[in-house]
Amino acid sequence: VEDDLMVAAINEQFALKTEGVSVIATFHNGKDALAYIKDNDVDLILLDFYMPECNGLEFLKQLRAMNKDVDVIMITAANDMNNVKEALHLGIVDYLVKPFRYERFNEAMNKYLSRRNILADHKKLAQEDIDNLIKSKSPTPNYNEMELQKGIQKDTLQLIYQCMQSHGNTYLTSEQIAEETSLSKVTARRYMNYMIEQNICESKIDYSTGGRPRINYILKKEL
Repeated sequence: VEDDLMVAAINEQFALKTEGVSVIATFHNGKDALAYIKDNDVDLILLDFYMPECNGLEFLKQLRAMNKDVDVIMITAANDMNNVKEALHLGIVDYLVKPFRYERFNEAMNKYLSRRNILADHKKLAQEDIDNLIKSKSPTPNYNEMELQKGIQKDTLQLIYQCMQSHGNTYLTSEQIAEETSLSKVTARRYMNYMIEQNICESKIDYSTGGRPRINYILKKEL
């Protein structure tokens, strides 16, 4: 829900880069969006603040009055304390201030998906699950505190981690990681081996390929 056509297109492009996410509708004012949501179920709304007919806070108030089970990420230039405070009280899951980088958008989407998966997979939540729901960020290794071995670069390590995080609980091959990060296959394998040594990832061997066994990698749920 964004009145600027260019920003709406960028938000859609960013959202579609997240695996498993589809954009089912785009609106350029809050009134039309609310009319659509009244008769249609959606999981997540990317919401601007400054819009004609109905601004972001008015939209949120009317949305909550509908008792719809839908999450909201605010994406806006409005960053004064009162607006942020009220948006938080109205139950947004994240707040992105324009202009923002794709990495911050990706972090917001991953945090949302992680939260959604926890709530979908458990009838009762352990303390650890609740802690992960409340955390302001998805769990991420602190690369600044890690003692990186020779030949391992922090920026490349973060790039690969973010690539894997965007795929959630999906195993990836080093070839897939290399393709998505524009790294060589040799580099991807070297970094994956390092991440296994650091207990960031785990691997399994796939013998069902009909030829040479393939190694698949996934992020560990616990970091």
